[in-house]
Amino acid sequence: MKNHNKMCSVFLILFLSFTFAISTALAVTMDAADDIMRMVDWAGLLSDSEEAELSVQLDEISERQQVDLVVVTIDSLEGASVVEYADDFFDYNGYGFGTEHDGILFLISMEERDWCISTSGYGIEALTDAGREYMSEEFLHYLSDGEYAQAFRIFAEQCDDYITQAKTGEPYDVDNIPTEPFSPVGALMIAVIAGFVISLIVTGIMRLGLHSVYSQSTADSYMKKDSLCLTREHELFLYKDVTRTEKPKENSSSDSSGGSSTHTSSSGNTHGGGSGKF
Repeated sequence: MKNHNKMCSVFLILFLSFTFAISTALAVTMDAADDIMRMVDWAGLLSDSEEAELSVQLDEISERQQVDLVVVTIDSLEGASVVEYADDFFDYNGYGFGTEHDGILFLISMEERDWCISTSGYGIEALTDAGREYMSEEFLHYLSDGEYAQAFRIFAEQCDDYITQAKTGEPYDVDNIPTEPFSPVGALMIAVIAGFVISLIVTGIMRLGLHSVYSQSTADSYMKKDSLCLTREHELFLYKDVTRTEKPKENSSSDSSGGSSTHTSSSGNTHGGGSGKF
């Protein structure tokens, strides 16, 4: 009986130890996942509430799309180029889903007011050069005006849309740029301007109908027929008018080929993306 109790005790201890080991491993894994910061505001451009809101937004989209979306703000590039800094920040901080490290990082440096988008893995396919240029037009004026939180929200929303579109097999590109949403205010402005132009044309025609005398290009209508007799006449060449039109240049294949241009970072990984000033 005693031996039986000892065996039960041993099995119980082993079971509890095994359970504790699994729980610890899961806890470590969860902590490691929680340590990934996708909203890194080292330049202090956001309020605490804005930073928390953007962190939730970036985490939700990243986990759902399985593509890391990261926003980083810094005061200085510390001697590196904005592209080098963005690529290295992505590579050396463990971002990116899967073996291809799928992700998109948006970097802001306040030192020279630089911005950069660095893409990796599936992010390269989802965010083409043409798509990135279009996206930057959506957030740049917010950056210039100091509305950083709004610029980052637009970046996250646009990336979500771009990734979803890329999964259909036709990412946004040269011949497939997203269309602008309908704007009632813009449509009203166009209607008002068009109405004003049309009214000018109509009233102009009406004014012309009120004239009883018109200017004439020659004096024929003011002269009595056959009352002028020329005894001598000759032609004198005054000048010539030559109009030259430049032959349109053909667009190179690189301008319309689309896709994403890539480069290699210091860690040897492949990245796409681009940069600019705000």
